Amino acid sequence: MAGHGGGGEYKDLVVFLAAAGVVVPLFSRLRISPVLGFLAAGVVLGPHGLGQLTAALPWLSWFTISDPAQIAQLSELGVAFLLFMIGLELSWERLKAMRRLVFGFGLLQVLVCALVLGGGFLVLGQSLAAAAVLGMALALSSTAVVMPVMAENGRLKGATGRSTFAVLLAQDLAVAPILITASFLAAAAHPGGLLQPDQIGRTLFTLAPAALGLALIVVLGRVVLRPLFRSVTRIRKRSHGGQELFVALCLLVVVGTGVAAQAAGLSMSIGALIAGLLIAETEYRREVEINIEPFKGLLLGVFFVGVGIGLDLNVLAADPVFVFSLALAITAIKAIAIYGLARLWKLGARTAIETALVLGPAGEFAFVVLNTAMNEGLAPPAFTQAVLVSATLSMFTVPLMAWLGLKLARRLEPRDNEAPVVPAEALNPVVREGAVLIVGFGRVGRLVGEMLAEHKVPFIAVDADPAAVSEARREGFDIYYGDAGRAEMLTACGIDTARALVVTMDAPSKVDEVVIAARALRDDMTLIARARDDRHAARLYGLGVTDAVPETTEASLQLAENTLVDVGVPMGLVLASIHEKRDVFRAVFQAAIPEERRGRATRALRGSSVRKPLENKA
Repeated sequence: MAGHGGGGEYKDLVVFLAAAGVVVPLFSRLRISPVLGFLAAGVVLGPHGLGQLTAALPWLSWFTISDPAQIAQLSELGVAFLLFMIGLELSWERLKAMRRLVFGFGLLQVLVCALVLGGGFLVLGQSLAAAAVLGMALALSSTAVVMPVMAENGRLKGATGRSTFAVLLAQDLAVAPILITASFLAAAAHPGGLLQPDQIGRTLFTLAPAALGLALIVVLGRVVLRPLFRSVTRIRKRSHGGQELFVALCLLVVVGTGVAAQAAGLSMSIGALIAGLLIAETEYRREVEINIEPFKGLLLGVFFVGVGIGLDLNVLAADPVFVFSLALAITAIKAIAIYGLARLWKLGARTAIETALVLGPAGEFAFVVLNTAMNEGLAPPAFTQAVLVSATLSMFTVPLMAWLGLKLARRLEPRDNEAPVVPAEALNPVVREGAVLIVGFGRVGRLVGEMLAEHKVPFIAVDADPAAVSEARREGFDIYYGDAGRAEMLTACGIDTARALVVTMDAPSKVDEVVIAARALRDDMTLIARARDDRHAARLYGLGVTDAVPETTEASLQLAENTLVDVGVPMGLVLASIHEKRDVFRAVFQAAIPEERRGRATRALRGSSVRKPLENKA
């Protein structure tokens, strides 16, 4: 590596970024998870890949990662961000909706697979503690690989996708206990590998500061997090910017809780997981998720590159039969156990087969747990390296296993007549299928929400005013803080399945921004927007709204209606004339827009599934 000031100190980072720029687009084009690409890049660019040739070809050093320790530091951050995102997803709503599969099928799968695999490692001559850690690590599957593969195959919304997701959720819940158990075993294990009864008490006493630190993180998080985010969002609202402050606070929360957990004797990843769990119950959850996502993706890529760098291909070359056999055994044992448990939980044969095959391979947390075990001297390095290579090979088979599961399921059960095993909204607890999405929850938005609730129409609200969001949540409304002008926020709040979108904000430019973002995501959705005046209404029709409601026109119509009723004109005639006048105004507003878009808006208005129930009840 070049000396200080020559740029060589950043060479490994540049190599990683270059690999990311090539790997992600290439694997996306091939419809393969980028995670597998990062793993392959780490193997090829690491000291056990092209790095072995640098002695003969020195110029290759500029295209390889020669300082794994530098990448390892970033890899730890990648794991922390991954666990933080998992914490964000582990909301009480989601767990409640999927409690039967998560706490029954899912957790039992982790326990059974850990016991069976651990027993196998005992037979292979490993100590009790090492076998236990190996079994627990390999019982987990890869959320980072399985979920994208299921999404690409269109299997997420069916019974298979939901059961698979429930098991992965249970595995995510099990990560922290497994890491803590591994630390406990490392502290209490005798050099010979057996736990000594007299050491257990001392170990528990040693872990007491960690438990106290964890409790302090939880208490302080509950007290401090909401005020911190509220203060930053207020600055953001006043300055009409401040996005960088919000991003900085998100990073502070992840890294700060991780460092606090390390100071208490725990891992950084456990601290980040706790932070995610705490934020998941706040109104800032979706905005945090959107801002963290880019960092998580990149740092997770660093993690998988780091995993690839640490894989010694010489282990595979030395005993390929054992490594491949072990990879096959891990996948087969897990698949058989998961299939049996799925049938026990009365899942259909098709769902059971697909779920078992796609969850059979190992997961990314095997590397975290086993590297911790090796560093603590709990697992023998040579054997564990062979296990890690086998786990990596099994992960590469996830797309193949998903394809095989689909083929077998179709052959055994041609028609998919199995009912969904969990509600659709469990995949995203913010989303309730068929709900109305209200953007802006001031006086107008609140009234719209109250009327929808009165007619039993579910809704989700989004607002960029932290005070309004906090007040509405205290009153029990389903509302989240965020900027709905961003496509990511609309997607996170379920625009894909929303029954309609109602934009009630009083700032014309923000209304336009939300309408443009929404129409780019969905061209077929009923979209109703508040307009400042007639000119703004005409512009909104041009942007593709189904119905624009100008404040001035509606106020005039309401005054006319009240006047006519008060002077004695029958209510039926008044309502008919008001509706007729409103249609005249709508025709005028639409006159300036292209015929194709005008026809689409008219058809959407006539077929609106939101207006019909209200009209029928009226």
